[in-house]
Amino acid sequence: MKENELKARLARYRQIKISVIGRKSGQTISIPVWFVLEGENLYLLPVQGSETQWYKNVLRNPQIRIDARGVDAEFRVMPITGTKAVKSVVEKFRDKYGVRDVKKYYSKFDVAVGVELG
Repeated sequence: MKENELKARLARYRQIKISVIGRKSGQTISIPVWFVLEGENLYLLPVQGSETQWYKNVLRNPQIRIDARGVDAEFRVMPITGTKAVKSVVEKFRDKYGVRDVKKYYSKFDVAVGVELG
């Protein structure tokens, strides 16, 4: 039931909060991110690619908490590193947020992250 509620909110919002475990501190770190929802799959694009801190954290600990305005759930993430797959995620972000904004906020396009909601 919670998954449906989460998906309903994801369909409405442009931004979510993710929480990851710091690879050095062990602390929970929460940050707002953009996302793309496609069926059962949620895609995240780290703003500085593989140099993004939260991305480095999920490589160490693949648990992530997704919070869509009060509805939250934990998932395991799958790093996406293949050039074609990453390019596909970047295109999805450009379709949703616009080429200009993606160019403005994102500086490196070498990795992405997938989350299976189902």
